[in-house]
Amino acid sequence: MSRSKKIFGTDGVRGTANVEPVTAGTALKLGQAAGHVFKNLESESRGRGKHKIVIGKDTRLSGYMLENAISSGVLSMGVDVLFIGPLPTPGVAYVTRSLRADAGIVITASHNPYDDNGIKFFHADGYKLDDEIENRIEELVFSGEIAKIHPTASEIGKAMRIDDALGRYIEYAKSSFPRNLTLEGLRIVVDCAHGAAYKSTPCVLTELGAQVIVHGNEPDGSNINKDCGAMHPEHLCRLVRQENAHVGIAHDGDADRALLCDENGVLIDGDDILAIIGLERLAAGTLAHNTICTTVMSNAGFDEAIKAAGGKTIRTAVGDQNVLAAMREQDLDLGGEQSGHIIVRDFSTTGDGLIAALQILRVMKMRDKLLSALARCWTRFPQLLTNIVVREKKPLEQLDGVHDLLAQAETLLKKQGGRVLLRYSGTEPKIRLLLEGRDAGVLEEWSLKISQELKKELG
Repeated sequence: MSRSKKIFGTDGVRGTANVEPVTAGTALKLGQAAGHVFKNLESESRGRGKHKIVIGKDTRLSGYMLENAISSGVLSMGVDVLFIGPLPTPGVAYVTRSLRADAGIVITASHNPYDDNGIKFFHADGYKLDDEIENRIEELVFSGEIAKIHPTASEIGKAMRIDDALGRYIEYAKSSFPRNLTLEGLRIVVDCAHGAAYKSTPCVLTELGAQVIVHGNEPDGSNINKDCGAMHPEHLCRLVRQENAHVGIAHDGDADRALLCDENGVLIDGDDILAIIGLERLAAGTLAHNTICTTVMSNAGFDEAIKAAGGKTIRTAVGDQNVLAAMREQDLDLGGEQSGHIIVRDFSTTGDGLIAALQILRVMKMRDKLLSALARCWTRFPQLLTNIVVREKKPLEQLDGVHDLLAQAETLLKKQGGRVLLRYSGTEPKIRLLLEGRDAGVLEEWSLKISQELKKELG
């Protein structure tokens, strides 16, 4: 098989539910292939008895279909299945480690609309799969080789439901907050996006002493991410002002990200979160190698603030998987994306919106400051991001008109210390245009010009 992936994208398998590759048939084959691969990574299971795989999901209607199909495939390979129900993606990663499972699977399309779904895999250590294992799983599916493997009788796996998975994740999340602190006195609005965190985040914040006002906690299978959560943070900002709260927290559907807003209803994004946590750790001397990992989408002002405090930043391509790979390679403990994927490796092996929010709340309590005051720790360059739906993803070098405009804009913005970035989304049929510089008016002018040309050639 070609080394180019057939169904795995930037973050697992994703697409419209019940349309290839996110169908029951393909999910069955993926379960078979994953069961076989993980069973043979180690000759003995990490726990007692057969090898076992944890399966969790978010709140989408199609999760039931995919959960049953994947589990059937896993069981047919002689591997046990541990069902843990709706749980945030980082919760699935944690429970995989906690239960000493051989792998974890989470059924989610993260921030995408409810009619999409996807399948992500975790190693036994809670980290996402590397390319080698993803390629092996695909090879088994598309070569037909997996159809020749048939464990029988007592060799077939069995499924069981783990009733305390939510409780395990709640206690794990609470352990990331100092025992000598509480959240008493804080009034917090939480928007769970009708997603996987609809129980966990409100519970953790309440048990730590906060007064919690919860929205987006009534999933019905089709309302995940709909006009709420981290994909629509304006809803959170309005609620914080309306409820006279100290802070707001918004998750996406699988809660691997979080956006916040301050007491004035002003949005606090991933760059703000990284700056607040990073500068506090720099001052305390607890930031590994005095370095934070972020992506090409982060604001240039972020780099200046960290550098002025004696730290360093490194940048990767967009995607929390790219950030995490660089963090592991350079042994860093803090990184993330402007979109709200924050990885605090002291506590988590993947982006965790709840852990990130707790770190901000920790700094607020330790320094006895409002979030608006903490967010003034750095100065943001004007930045303009435009998302354009495309009918196809042509190679950028073939877009002659766009290429010429990009060159002109880049020449101008570089003189201001700014930049231009154009890239396709890895998970949606969109192209993203980022302009950054010191003059917001110039950004708007060039964004309009380039966007019009993009719509002409791709829209």
